[in-house]
Amino acid sequence: MGSLGSFIINSVLLGVGLAMDAFSVSMANGLNAPKMSRGMRFYIPMTFAVFQFLMPMIGWVCVRSLAEAFEAFQRAIPWIALVLLLFIGGKMLIEGIRGDDTEQAEFALKTTALLMQGVATSIDALSVGFTIAEYHVARALAASLIIGGVTFVICSCGLRIGQRFGTRLAGKASILGGVILIGIGLEIFITGILGI
Repeated sequence: MGSLGSFIINSVLLGVGLAMDAFSVSMANGLNAPKMSRGMRFYIPMTFAVFQFLMPMIGWVCVRSLAEAFEAFQRAIPWIALVLLLFIGGKMLIEGIRGDDTEQAEFALKTTALLMQGVATSIDALSVGFTIAEYHVARALAASLIIGGVTFVICSCGLRIGQRFGTRLAGKASILGGVILIGIGLEIFITGILGI
């Protein structure tokens, strides 16, 4: 039982750590579109949760079958996250400065933009494949499901916080959202390259 308890606690803590970037991006989305529909309030955290579930599993498969190729790909992870978040954040920032918040809010909530955000914030979770490499498939799936569940809850909170402040910030929300996304991209890149 102690072993099961520590497995669950470790998976939850891993989920919390991995979800922080997605939390910030969810907050930026909430800032950018404070009056989004109930469906979108479910769809956004679910997108991040699915990616945070999939990436550790993909990493687990890669470590078990394609270890050398996966290690080479890992070096590209910070660059991919940086490019995706600079693109989305830059677009948000430019539209916010131009005062075109409505168009930017629509862009941020489009499936393509959400998928890009999902990849950018979860791609570092591929390396969790190394952490869970010794797990058998059922335990790896369970760990990934816990990580995904934790991400969903954390991103839902981030979205609500962003919406609350987005309503108050009015026209400045997408500028702040863009700055947050660019900051996250730089943080993922710097920590990934320097190994901090």
